[in-house]
Amino acid sequence: MDIETTVEHKFLAGSNMTFQEVFDFAYKKLIPVLQGLAKELGEDHFLEALKKVAFECALKAGQDKARQLPRNDFAAFIGSGEERSHFSKHVLTLEIVEDTPQAFELKVTECLWAKTFREMGAADIGYLLLCHTDYADCQGFNPKITLTRSKTLMQGDDCCNHRFVWEG
Repeated sequence: MDIETTVEHKFLAGSNMTFQEVFDFAYKKLIPVLQGLAKELGEDHFLEALKKVAFECALKAGQDKARQLPRNDFAAFIGSGEERSHFSKHVLTLEIVEDTPQAFELKVTECLWAKTFREMGAADIGYLLLCHTDYADCQGFNPKITLTRSKTLMQGDDCCNHRFVWEG
């Protein structure tokens, strides 16, 4: 038996990092770079470009997710996130407020992304990079799905109130 086929590649091994350590590693160097770009390019210009590019990437990601599933209806969209991953269970605290064939609403009360970006004074960047893109993700998955949200933790509110509605 070939030893290479039985041993996991070192890149696939667990890191033994906490979720906080993962976020610190991933974002504590990236955020200052993004803030520096904002300063170099002009904050308004940078934020508009970030909003546009992040939205386009999320739209494509939603389209890609839809192509990977047998259907792209509302049930498939909600079902694709129904079985929360180990990762999401440790970086978000949420409750399902409504779950019907026409509407799905979540209330998120803790978010490690919001905590990380807010602590670094980059909530505006975090919102455009991570929160605003939720609209594009559902639009890309199926244009008949709309998201409404009036609050985000990233913007300093007490929760994020995601409400997805099926217009089909």
